[in-house]
Amino acid sequence: QVQLVESGGSLVQPGGSLRLSCAASGFTFSSYTMSWVRQAPGKGLEWVSTINSGGGSTTVADSVKGRFTISRDDAKNTLYLQMNTLKPEDTAVYYCARVGSWPWGDYWGQGTQVTVSS
Repeated sequence: QVQLVESGGSLVQPGGSLRLSCAASGFTFSSYTMSWVRQAPGKGLEWVSTINSGGGSTTVADSVKGRFTISRDDAKNTLYLQMNTLKPEDTAVYYCARVGSWPWGDYWGQGTQVTVSS
């Protein structure tokens, strides 16, 4: 059973930092490209960042470039998103997704809420 479970979301003030985690199970995590996607209130899905199966190639959306860093620990079957200098517009539910057939995720987590507000 493929499972992706996000955690680490919280309420933070603008300028603050959070690290999101995505615990993967039920598949060979190290073999898959992984992505973070977010959905702001009342908005559609927005791609945030992707990391390849070897961990040597990452891409990030312009809206978070220089502030967010994606990483993975294959020994722990875990995907991370380090979020720094958070802005109110970063408020969203953040999902991790396994990339089955590029660019589409074939499995998604349940999401974790990030709220950036003073």
